[in-house]
Amino acid sequence: MRPVGLLLVASALAGAADIAIAQARRSGFVDMSPATRAMQADDAANPGMLSVLEGVAQWSRPVGPAQRACADCHGEAARMAGVAVRYPAFDAATHSPITLEQRINACRIRWQQAPALAWESRELLSLGALVATQSRGLAIEAPKDPRLAPFVERGRHRFEQRIGQLNFSCRDCHDTLAGRRLGAALIPQGHPTGYPIYRLEWQSLGSLQRRLRNCMTGVRAEPHAFGSVEHVELELYLQSRAAGMALETPAVRP
Repeated sequence: MRPVGLLLVASALAGAADIAIAQARRSGFVDMSPATRAMQADDAANPGMLSVLEGVAQWSRPVGPAQRACADCHGEAARMAGVAVRYPAFDAATHSPITLEQRINACRIRWQQAPALAWESRELLSLGALVATQSRGLAIEAPKDPRLAPFVERGRHRFEQRIGQLNFSCRDCHDTLAGRRLGAALIPQGHPTGYPIYRLEWQSLGSLQRRLRNCMTGVRAEPHAFGSVEHVELELYLQSRAAGMALETPAVRP
């Protein structure tokens, strides 16, 4: 994010104060160019589908000393329909919420006796995209487990907390200024409806945590580590904020 643009946002915030823009929730898909919308809607043109195809190959590939594949336990990938819309979910082993990526790695370690896949690796993103695509079009679910309540609340606090040298919060941009423009770019509401997501600026698939880290860097804050409790809590709150919206993985964004 360029300094000049940030000054424009700061000026707008000064005038907007805590007044949120009254508008219905909307996916970033609605505000994209017709060409980008068409790219996402056509599986043959959507570049994120290449990762989904890689995930299909991995799903049936035995790994680790146990020589087990995901399909050995879960059957066809289509049986994962409805799974991604429930993550982050409560994990009884750690007594805390975990993301879909963390669940995939937990399965690898426990059942396949294989090392965890690195964050943002092609392998992890491809498996996550494959699982999430099975829930495409389904509604994101609000966290139902009462054990998640304190984590959701901490995530809400992180969403509203101002951070970095520029003293911005997620709420400042994605609630208060959503729908306005930062230069030529429209400020979205920031709903996590399409992750893992293909961003044209990245020329690759990326996780929600990668996007969150980008935002933190943009306000000149120290980004949290991948897989950190801070990121997971923020993801959990964003899940509750987007409850009822349709999952569209793999989404395409500028």
